[in-house]
Amino acid sequence: MIKYFENKKIVIGVTGSIAAYKSVDIASQLTQRGAIVDVIMTEKATKFVSPLSFQAITHRKVVVDLYDPASDMGMDHLVLANQADLFVIAPATANIVSKTALGISDNSLTATLLATEAPILICPAMDGDMFQKPQIKTNLDKLIEYGFHMLGPDEGRLASGKVGKGRLVESSEILDMCRYILGIHGDYEGKNIVVTSGGTREHIDPVRYISNNSSGKMGNFLAEAARDRGAFVQLVSSSTVSKQSPGIELKKVKTAEEMLQSVELASTSADVLIMAAAVSDWKPSDVSQQKIKKDGVKEISIEMVQSSDILSTVLKPGLIKIGFAAETQDVIKNALEKLNSKGLDLIVANDISDESIGFESDYNSVAIIDKNGNTKQVDRSLKYEVANLILDEVLNLFD
Repeated sequence: MIKYFENKKIVIGVTGSIAAYKSVDIASQLTQRGAIVDVIMTEKATKFVSPLSFQAITHRKVVVDLYDPASDMGMDHLVLANQADLFVIAPATANIVSKTALGISDNSLTATLLATEAPILICPAMDGDMFQKPQIKTNLDKLIEYGFHMLGPDEGRLASGKVGKGRLVESSEILDMCRYILGIHGDYEGKNIVVTSGGTREHIDPVRYISNNSSGKMGNFLAEAARDRGAFVQLVSSSTVSKQSPGIELKKVKTAEEMLQSVELASTSADVLIMAAAVSDWKPSDVSQQKIKKDGVKEISIEMVQSSDILSTVLKPGLIKIGFAAETQDVIKNALEKLNSKGLDLIVANDISDESIGFESDYNSVAIIDKNGNTKQVDRSLKYEVANLILDEVLNLFD
């Protein structure tokens, strides 16, 4: 498991909502990923979930009483306020949203929120009718104005039995948002990165197309890693598994031509272009407007023409360009030829004939080669870890 949150001090605020049970899962997942998790519960939250549940998972004392004489931290709210890297209020009820917006500090959680300088993520959860009230919207707007981050709520079936907007977002979305917030001031802060991923599709007719085996995982992990280090990321993807994430602006495309147009537009404001997508080299010269029937036809020939070469076409001055070479033989030799012919700053080469590091795998082994021919070999590692090693090399290219 990748420990994105290794040694990060995260405080989870739990309030009086039926969704409080989901906070146990959030605490568990953060702890498993290496975070040091403290939990502050309001008194009403303890009516839904026991403090013992959190203590058993985090192995740390749960704070409920603002002035607990048995605490080993003294005034808990001040200790946690000063130590935290991030606060996550999940679920955040209408009550806690309104108190926090007004600066009321009458319990352990509100007092800690008022005292901390750490970033705060609010994840609202309440009945849909409550969420729609103008006073709640006003208070949420105030919190955003004050610098709070907000995620949710989702739409769906609510505890009241109604269907509407008010559900606490899923744990995976909360963790993804936490990664984004914690990375905002990373070593890529202020950098604009364009990443491509997936294999493009070139249609033969409305039903059939020519593509390749690229899963898009390497490009997607590069986008996440750059985001986690503070970059603003534009992900141009033809992968079906790419999804919208905090800090990543996703543009979905299908063909090589569509990818070229999106990359050219995104690159106008970019510092780096990382072409991890497997772009089709060839496309049918003529696309049939109707499905090609097989009736009475024993064989078919399709005339192919070259697709647009994106790396050679994007010529923005000062843009750092990184290419990929997915090869089955003479990996380094072929990669060097591509590096030089396309005028790249770096190229990442890998042997796709090895199924243990192939397209569908979460692992990769690559050679990172610069324009002077210097090569850094990366042994088999998780693709997210490989992505960070690639980004380390890219960072060295900035003046």
